Order: sequence, then structure tokens, then C-alpha cells
Amino acid sequence: MVSKDQGIGGAILAVCVIVAVGYVVLVADPGLFSWDATTVRLDAVLILVSIAFIAILAIGAWIGWTMATTPPPKPIEEITTEMEEKKEEPKVDEPAPMKPAEESATDAKAKKTK
Repeated sequence: MVSKDQGIGGAILAVCVIVAVGYVVLVADPGLFSWDATTVRLDAVLILVSIAFIAILAIGAWIGWTMATTPPPKPIEEITTEMEEKKEEPKVDEPAPMKPAEESATDAKAKKTK
């Protein structure tokens, strides 16, 4: 079953991909690269704007993909019941193991001099 967020993410992904493909089809015509001076400048601007537009749509598609493939979060009720169950369990603290006392440098020197 698809959650609401996953459905919205899938819709965002589909819209971005459809708009990107439609934009490329509408803009890319056989006479795109003509060698007239004015059209070359317009083509350069068109290419840069197209790259920026496709990049924005790619980011939107990526967000849609992430939303569509991420599982829905747990309901808050489940989280609160889990937290309450953990609070009810008694904690048994084990004492830390005792380490033998380490000799300080001055104690070691004092033993050597004796």
C-alpha cells in the first residue's frame, strides 16, 4: 500500500519527467544550430536556459523519487507506547569491573630507590 507521501512523491516525479521531455521535444528542432550571428547568440542563451530548466526539473524529480521510495514513518502512538514500555522495564546496572590500582611514576621511583 502506498502512503500519502509516496503518492505525492510519485506524482512530482512523473510531472517533472513529463515536463522535461516535453520541453526538450518542443525546443529541439532541426534548425537549432544555424550559423547566422543573431541566431547563434539566441541558441547559446537557449542552451544555457535549457540546461538550467532541466536541472531544476531533475532536482524536482529527485525529490519526488525520494518521497516515493521512502517508507512512511511510524505513527506517533506506536512510538509513545514503545517509550512507555521501555520506561516500565527495570534497569539492572552491573557494577563496573574493578581495575587494579596503577602505580604512579613517583611510587615506582620510590620502590626502585629502596
